[in-house]
Amino acid sequence: MIVRNQNICLHPLKHFPATGITADVLRLDELHPVVSGNKWFKLQYYLEEALNSGADTIATFGGAYSNHIVATAFAAREQGLKTVGFIRGEEPPQLSHTLRDAKAFGMELVFLSREKYREPANVMTLYGKPGWLWVPEGGSGKTGADGAAGILDTVNKDLYSHIICAAGTGTTVAGLVKAASERQLVTGISVLKGYDEMPEAVKSMLNENEKQKPFKIIHEYHFGGYARCPETLLAFMRELWETETIPTDIVYTAKMFFGVCDLARKGEFPEGSRLLLIHTGGLQGNGSLPAGTLPF
Repeated sequence: MIVRNQNICLHPLKHFPATGITADVLRLDELHPVVSGNKWFKLQYYLEEALNSGADTIATFGGAYSNHIVATAFAAREQGLKTVGFIRGEEPPQLSHTLRDAKAFGMELVFLSREKYREPANVMTLYGKPGWLWVPEGGSGKTGADGAAGILDTVNKDLYSHIICAAGTGTTVAGLVKAASERQLVTGISVLKGYDEMPEAVKSMLNENEKQKPFKIIHEYHFGGYARCPETLLAFMRELWETETIPTDIVYTAKMFFGVCDLARKGEFPEGSRLLLIHTGGLQGNGSLPAGTLPF
């Protein structure tokens, strides 16, 4: 067992900007120093499939600051599997700390032009070898969603009216919908600009009964798009650290926390609501910032 659920704690927000509402943070970021947040949950069934099928290598996709890339490299190594990471963009003169770590964990790095990267099926045909199991970028897909459903096994989920997380591919949202009850509203705060198809992507990972459960995607808090981080967002991250000692990343979790606080100020949650905020972990994206930008 690579991770231990006993490491996960609930963090009640002390300075939530709305009265009559409680908000608890499920600190998946504390799950493991490398395979943190939702990464283990989305990976676990892919790893199981590889071991059961006799595969010896996990091949996957990601960017220079991908939490998924480094988590896959570490988790697969722990299971005795080799890894190949297909990285978006030309090889830089100096590897990011994320890619250096992934390489140290044994991952072979293959750099692709952005044009090639946008055609994963072609990459799989061109580079694939016997004994490889391909994992989609971010651990997405139905297998990843089935794993993400296990997130709610780590907490007494029935205490909450709303379950909220950051959303990129929608895989974690789909997993939470699978595990939530019909009376709970699962909400994804999208970090992508213009990805209006995310609700359909979520539904594609659900079975017919699960599609009847309520969920929604909120598109207003992407701050200009994936990994965009204006000073407004950075200032919020510093404030959240100072008041709650919760570290966030510029790609996912900061936008989720900002969105939830803004929605609360606007009265979007009925009085008496109990919110469960999923801290999906992974601070790799912050490595793209100049040193000293953030206090954590």
